[in-house]
Amino acid sequence: MDGDGGVRFMLSGRLEAEYLPELRRLIEGEERRRPLTLDLGEVKLVDREAVRFLAECKAADVMLENCPEYVREWIARERRPSRSPRRKTRTRHPKR
Repeated sequence: MDGDGGVRFMLSGRLEAEYLPELRRLIEGEERRRPLTLDLGEVKLVDREAVRFLAECKAADVMLENCPEYVREWIARERRPSRSPRRKTRTRHPKR
């Protein structure tokens, strides 16, 4: 519990896709009328799925505290609609 009656989850280490279902379960188990904060001060590495998850949390009014700058920038890029279509990569066929 936070001093303001909210809930704070302090995360550390790696935040990767494999840990997201458990974190999602914990967040969904909290009462939505109380403020919720994810403290990312000790997070060292995130993957793309974690960034998407954090973007969803932010959109749902979850506070992201002590969020590393590179993660904030990545979240902003993920939330922005893409202006260019995804490029198709050519498949290289082995020479015969």
